[in-house]
Amino acid sequence: MSMQILAEYLEYLDVEKGLSENTREAYRRDLGEFLNFCGCKVQDVKRSNLNSFILKLRDDKYSPTSVARKIASLRGFFKWLCANEICKSNPALTLEQPKLPQKLPKVMTIEEIETILKQNLTPEQKVIVELLYGCGLRVSELVNLNFNDIDINAKYLQCMGKGSKERIVPIGKKAIKAIKNFLPYREFILNKYMLASKKLLITETGREITRQDIYNFIKAQGERIHKHISPHTLRHSFATHLLENGADLRIVQELLGHSDVSTTQLYTHISKKRLKEVYFAINSS
Repeated sequence: MSMQILAEYLEYLDVEKGLSENTREAYRRDLGEFLNFCGCKVQDVKRSNLNSFILKLRDDKYSPTSVARKIASLRGFFKWLCANEICKSNPALTLEQPKLPQKLPKVMTIEEIETILKQNLTPEQKVIVELLYGCGLRVSELVNLNFNDIDINAKYLQCMGKGSKERIVPIGKKAIKAIKNFLPYREFILNKYMLASKKLLITETGREITRQDIYNFIKAQGERIHKHISPHTLRHSFATHLLENGADLRIVQELLGHSDVSTTQLYTHISKKRLKEVYFAINSS
């Protein structure tokens, strides 16, 4: 019965909230784990059940970030249960989120980006780097980017961000050049295997590119510059470099698709940190 209610909640998240598949899957795992641990109907869950679950997570050495995410999942779930009169009271109402230490995202230098672009990359790989760094796309946005989402003449692309929010992102000269060089290659591959695909990015065998393909490619490029990086590192670098070069915070917020400017403000801390590092490096030499 509880699992059926969970299925209804996940459907609500899909239809009403428009959450991504990855986010819904995280909710399913978190809440499924709790319901299996609890072993009772959701209507019978008490605050003591929640406390025992959180204590077990900490005993099992879950990271503070994972614990915080699971608590957020529980709070959202029980709020929905009460709103739909499935539960009479909300045992998670006063459940507090643990305070997490604020970690500044890892950022690459412009020289490191250029080093990667100078490698013997395929036309598709150059597009991947240019759109992650030059447009600040999330890896999920890049994977789901359709051929028709790009207007080369108008120099912009349209992508679907978190919460099914569409946004328009301008495309710079280098990214435009990379895309133009890639399109004949893409057409050749599709014709070679007699395929049709709406997606912009396809592999040399005609398969639509996956998140894992991009993660593996970026990880390999990081090894070239002796740095552990992910696709999101390029997005962080995009935002930081814009702010370092005088871009307005609100403009960067729009480009990144952040709903709250406080998320974007994190990059101002990186810029200040890097400025201090450069200052002290100059003055200690």
